[in-house]
Amino acid sequence: MVLNAEILIPGEPASGRCLALDAPISFWGGVDPRSGAIIDARHPQRGESVAGTVLALPGTIGSSSASAVLLELVHAGRAPAALLLDEPDAILLLGLIVAREMGWPTPPALRLPAARQAALGGRRLLISVTGEITPDQP
Repeated sequence: MVLNAEILIPGEPASGRCLALDAPISFWGGVDPRSGAIIDARHPQRGESVAGTVLALPGTIGSSSASAVLLELVHAGRAPAALLLDEPDAILLLGLIVAREMGWPTPPALRLPAARQAALGGRRLLISVTGEITPDQP
C-alpha cells in the first residue's frame, strides 16, 4: 500500500517510525526543543520523543513560537525525520523554511488527512521526494 501525500515543504527521502499523535499539540510548551520529548502534562503521548520519527499531527495548537521550537529542534538534531500534517500550519512550517535558509538539514513536511495518519502509528514509513509514503508490512 502506497499513500500519496501533498508536499508542503520538500526534502530528501525520509524514513522512521510513525508517531501518530492522538491529540493536537502545541510545540511551544509541549515539546522540549533540546531533547524532542513531549512535555505537555495533558498530552496523551507525554514522555515520547518526536526526534527521528515521522511525526503525524492531527492538528496543532497555535502559538507563534511553534516555528522557533521546530527551528531549535532542527538545530539540535532532534527534529522529526518528517512531518505529516492534517492541514498546513503556516507558523509551524515557517520553522522549517528558516532552518533551510540557515543551511541546516530540514525534514520534509507533507499533508495527509488525519483519518489516514492514525493507521500508520507505530509503523516504519519510507517517504519519497515525490510524497509517496510506503509503510512497512504490519
